Amino acid sequence: MKRSILKAGLAIILLFLMVEGAVAAASVLSVQVRESVLRSTPSFVGSVVGKVGYGDQVILGEEKGPWKKVSFPPKKISGWIHESALTTKKIVLAAGATAVETGASGDELAIAGKGFNAEVEEEFKKKNKDMDFAWIDRMAKYSASSQEIIKFLKDGQVAPAGGSK
Repeated sequence: MKRSILKAGLAIILLFLMVEGAVAAASVLSVQVRESVLRSTPSFVGSVVGKVGYGDQVILGEEKGPWKKVSFPPKKISGWIHESALTTKKIVLAAGATAVETGASGDELAIAGKGFNAEVEEEFKKKNKDMDFAWIDRMAKYSASSQEIIKFLKDGQVAPAGGSK
């Protein structure tokens, strides 16, 4: 009798762990940034395998530190994305529908949506008359390709956090 109770208890625990594992493996996350890329490796310098955009829902697979391996069925792609681009909340894009809950105010979201553009810079300049924006303007125009970044990291023997060289 004790043996069959023990077997039944173990079977229930095993079933619970299997169900919990299946649910975790099928977790759906939403992209919370305007656009992000899926990479071949869990690193900011991994090659780009595809793109996802705000509100896209991805299916969580593997996790490696702050990196999540996800699949995006509509485009039949999968790859690694940094957790900062994802949320567990469903983002609703329909007009008039309830939007995702955030920790930011409406004003903060509006400013973030604008970015640090000419209008925002002008407003900031009015409040900070002694500030010189020449170098900021130069930096805003600079960009580097993935190959240039990889070369820079290799030359400097730098290993990106959370990923490989």
